Amino acid sequence: MQISSRFTIAIHMLACMETFKENYKITSDFLANSINVNPVIIRRILSQLKDVGMIEVKRGTGGAAVTKNPDDITFLDVYRAVECIEENTLFHFHENPNPDCPVGRNIHNILDDKLRRVQEAMEKELASITLADVMEDLRKYLADPYSA
Repeated sequence: MQISSRFTIAIHMLACMETFKENYKITSDFLANSINVNPVIIRRILSQLKDVGMIEVKRGTGGAAVTKNPDDITFLDVYRAVECIEENTLFHFHENPNPDCPVGRNIHNILDDKLRRVQEAMEKELASITLADVMEDLRKYLADPYSA
């Protein structure tokens, strides 16, 4: 299992919007150039972030901008905005375990609670990290001319 790159792309996009908001018009092409992906991917994620009110996108000459305080945008908010998880569950269970098999018959009883706890732990950690944390770390790298 792997979370798609939409999550990290969205964080990258938000960091660019915050970093360059005073000096550049933030367009899908601008973001695509920084992230090195097709602008179509950027526009799709912009739309998802806009749908949850995290950003605004002004057509034509306006560009994109973050609408919330970076302290108020958590990784969990971004994750929920861009990841397509069915029924709000991280783990997709195989549909028809064999009821005639003792493992198949009981696998949901065995795993459901454990998988729920894993998801809750991941969501708790995602909720503890904000865009402001990313921006603080980014400022350190931008200030150090010898950073990677």
